Amino acid sequence: MSLHVVVGYGPAGAATARALAEQGHEVRVVSRSGRSPEAGIEHVALDAARPEALTEVARGAVALYGCAAPPLHRWTTDWPPLASSLCAAAESTGAVLVMLGNLYGYGPVDRPLTEDLPLAATGPKGRVRAALWEQARTLHEAGRIRAVEVRASDFFGPGVTDGGHLAGRVLPRLLDGRSVTVLGDPDTPHSWTYLPDTASALIEVAGEDRAWGRAWHVPTAPALSARTMVARLAADAGTGPVAVRRLSPAVLGAAALFSPLLRELREVRYQFDRPFVIDSAAYESAFTLRATPAEEQFRATVDWWRRRIAAPARHA
Repeated sequence: MSLHVVVGYGPAGAATARALAEQGHEVRVVSRSGRSPEAGIEHVALDAARPEALTEVARGAVALYGCAAPPLHRWTTDWPPLASSLCAAAESTGAVLVMLGNLYGYGPVDRPLTEDLPLAATGPKGRVRAALWEQARTLHEAGRIRAVEVRASDFFGPGVTDGGHLAGRVLPRLLDGRSVTVLGDPDTPHSWTYLPDTASALIEVAGEDRAWGRAWHVPTAPALSARTMVARLAADAGTGPVAVRRLSPAVLGAAALFSPLLRELREVRYQFDRPFVIDSAAYESAFTLRATPAEEQFRATVDWWRRRIAAPARHA
C-alpha cells in the first residue's frame, strides 16, 4: 500500500493515522516529541516547521496531511512557518497536501456556513487561518503543488479531550451526574463535527483528484445546542438530567487575565453566542462519506470517556 505522512498527533492527527493504518497503508507520523511505534504507524520526532527535514521524511509519500496546530495564543507566530514548510515539502515530493482547516476564516456570518463564502474574518486568528489556505491555493493554481483543505466545526467524539468544548470540561462531570458549564449561549444551535468523520474526510479527498484545489466541509450532523447535546449524552450515559449553565462573561473575563487560551477565545465568542451552523451539502453531493448518525456518536463518545476515566483505576 501507499505511504502517507501525517504531521501532528493531536486528536485529528491520531485519528487519521490510525484510520490509514487500519486500511493497510504505511503511515509515518511527524510530531515534535515522537512516540513509541504503534501497529502500522512509524513515529518521527521532528520540528515540522523545518522544510528540509520535513521534505526528507515525506519523500515517497502519496499524501501529506497537515493536522498539527499550535496553541491558540501562538497561531499568528507559529502557523505561517509551519504552513510554508508543508507547502515546500509537498512541492519537493509531489505528495498531495491535505490541510485540516476550521471555520475561523469566515468570520461572523448570519447564515449557514458554505465553502463559497469569502474568507472575511477580521480577527488575527481568522485572518491567519484564511492566509494559510490562500497560500496553498495559490501554489496549487500555479501548478506547483496539489492541495486541498478540509474544514471542520468544533470537534466532538472519542479522542477529543481538552481541546473540545464538549470534552474535558463537560464529559467527566456529566458521567458523574454533576452540572456542567459551557461557553456562550447553551440554547443556540451549534455544529459539532464528529472526529472520526473528520479523519475519514481527510483520507477520502486525498485520493480524489477532483477534490483538489478547493476547500470542503466535513459531513456534519444537524446542529444542536449545547444543552441538547448534554441532554442526549446524559440520556445515553443513564445519568439522568444534568443542569447546564452558561459560563458568566464576567468570570470568563477575570479568568482571561491569567489564561492566554481564554484571552484568545474572545475573538471567537460569536461562534457560541449566536447560531453557528456548518453546511456540508457540497461534500455530500460529490463524495461518499456521510456524517455518522448522532445516536452512534453519543454512544461511542460516552463509551470512550468511560474507558478513559476507568483506565487509571485498572492500572493502580
